[in-house]
Amino acid sequence: MLERFAHPYLLLVLTTLFWSGNMVVGRAIRDDVPPLSLAFWRWTIAFLLTLPLALPYLKTQWPALRRGWRSVLALGLLGVGGYNTLAYIALQYTAATNAVLLNSFIPIATIALSWIFLGKRLHRIEWLGVLLSFVGVTTIVCHGDPATLATLSLNIGDLWMLVAVLTWALYTIGLQWRPTGVHPMLMLAAMTAVGLLALAPAYAWEVAQGRHIHLNAAAFAGIAYTGLLPGFLGYVFYNRAVADVGASKASLFIHLMPVFGTLLSAVFLGEIPQHYHYVGIVLIFGGIYLTTAALPSLKKPRAP
Repeated sequence: MLERFAHPYLLLVLTTLFWSGNMVVGRAIRDDVPPLSLAFWRWTIAFLLTLPLALPYLKTQWPALRRGWRSVLALGLLGVGGYNTLAYIALQYTAATNAVLLNSFIPIATIALSWIFLGKRLHRIEWLGVLLSFVGVTTIVCHGDPATLATLSLNIGDLWMLVAVLTWALYTIGLQWRPTGVHPMLMLAAMTAVGLLALAPAYAWEVAQGRHIHLNAAAFAGIAYTGLLPGFLGYVFYNRAVADVGASKASLFIHLMPVFGTLLSAVFLGEIPQHYHYVGIVLIFGGIYLTTAALPSLKKPRAP
């Protein structure tokens, strides 16, 4: 599967596309599918898709998986049980504008945590790329008018989103400590199992509160989408890309979510992009270029 999409940056672009669709779908079916129910069934589908691909490696790689149980536990709780569940909860209370802007702090949080825990430092041009990309996100979110930012105020949903941002940043740098000798599919299955065990009591509590899924064609298709693309393929692609390019660069691609969100809204909701969308998209791609493409060429030794 991954051999056909081997380039890590392509994997990250596809991942971001899937996750942008996840936000659109999550908003579209929020009246029919409560947040904890969506998270639980999303990961149940992803687990069922992963399990057949993971089982062939379980017998031979079980010792390595068992030795790394602490990493598996932490990554499962953060990446599977944590981030998306917290984001779904946040969107119940806060405006999409606030959520998207706060979500865009993920690269900055990841870089800061990488510096703290991994001792990784960025070149000046990489910092410039991060800043440029973040300005592009802000341009889209505030509709080209910086004064809009002054009207944003934190509420309980924003606090949930900030916790989600920190959770994902921790998950991304935590991938550095994945147990060696464990196949990616087995690792994903193990993390998903941990996440589902954590989500099960929360899902049961939500049902006990009288919040049930109103299953219809749209809800069924939405749940299936979140499990297949953002849940299964998105995490396979993201984990592989982080292993290749590192946490800081991989997290920068989160800034593509407003870009894809704009395009998906135009296609599926008929919303025509405005001038500030194009300005923001150019800035985001410029920032990603500086961080991923320009720096390696600058580091090449000059010919004598």
